[in-house]
Amino acid sequence: MIVWNAIHETLRQLRRNPMRSALTMLGILIGVAAVIAMIALGRGAAARVGQDLSGLGQNLLFVVPGTPGSGGPPQRNGAAPFDERDARAIQREVRGVAGVAPTATRSTVAVYAGASRRTTITGSTSDYFTVMSWRVGAGRTFNDAELRAGAPVCVLGETVRNALFGSVDPIGATIRTGNISLRVVGVLAPKGSSSFGQDQDDFIMVPLATHQRRISGTHDVDAIFVSARSEAESGRIRADIDAVMRVRRHIHAGEDPDFTVRDMKEIAAMVGSITGVLTSLLAAIAAISLLVGGIGIMNIMLVAVSERTREIGIRLAVGALGRDVLAQFLIEAVVLSAIGGLVGIALGLGGSYAITSKLDIPLTIDPLLIAVPFGFSAAVGVIFGFFPARKAARLNPIDALRHE
Repeated sequence: MIVWNAIHETLRQLRRNPMRSALTMLGILIGVAAVIAMIALGRGAAARVGQDLSGLGQNLLFVVPGTPGSGGPPQRNGAAPFDERDARAIQREVRGVAGVAPTATRSTVAVYAGASRRTTITGSTSDYFTVMSWRVGAGRTFNDAELRAGAPVCVLGETVRNALFGSVDPIGATIRTGNISLRVVGVLAPKGSSSFGQDQDDFIMVPLATHQRRISGTHDVDAIFVSARSEAESGRIRADIDAVMRVRRHIHAGEDPDFTVRDMKEIAAMVGSITGVLTSLLAAIAAISLLVGGIGIMNIMLVAVSERTREIGIRLAVGALGRDVLAQFLIEAVVLSAIGGLVGIALGLGGSYAITSKLDIPLTIDPLLIAVPFGFSAAVGVIFGFFPARKAARLNPIDALRHE
């Protein structure tokens, strides 16, 4: 009952000075809203990156020539390229592999009926579509005869299809890339842009033999993509691939390899760690507003104590205890910060929804994300309201009654 009366009195004081109360709560409001928005955006960005990485392929590993960098891209440093026999060795000697796709990529300009598009042309085997989780939107992929013969056929990414054909059905049409003509046999279902800004649909796919004989003129393979049958086996498969490639490239144990084996889980963990650190940093910066808001509450409560000194003296004179006065002003500070926290939660959630919708990233909200900033705002009220409340409780009744 005493607490309820104190809250009622607090609300009456807030209505008496609405502008001052609003300005007092502003720091808490901004702080809570900013913390919620920053954490939500950070989690959403991490979730989007995770979705993009998983969309590249299930349990994906990849092997590229070059010395492993310290968390960055491999350094080529004159490392010899792979060839298709390396991919066949991995397929043959490594257990638990669902698919192996050797790839070679070049930049090109694709032309059809006056329309052109600068893009990349990738040569690989039929495993590429499985390993990289590509679905066919129209037509088909390559058959065994086309793969063996290096037939002049291609499958288009959605971006290239749209640039060259618009609304026209491309199946069966012939496009030119460099000095060769390619017959379109299929179009891949779109994946869209990744969170890194890369258009995943901007490429042309041809059989690896076609790429090697008609485009690059070499048997070089730029990368080998490997799909593990289960996530639990990916660590063992990675070690087995490393062992197979060391034997093929004559690299002894203890020597630095001239190739790199990467697991997409490793990259996802690295990206998640980076986004986590950035999210924490942004949330910490935003939390400074809570500190500023707490100082504002303390200043306003000190002013309130000064303004209501005579009222405090009357209460103490008629029998109120010091702890009653302490509770009254402490509750006022907590109510101010709690109201600011509630409004901040609403603004933070609304802002998070608007921004994530604009950036096309998922909105991830859990109760803890709301509870922690709100609890922190209430704690700010207790901490910064205690000093003014104690000052009010320690007033001498006689001196307080004489105050003008």
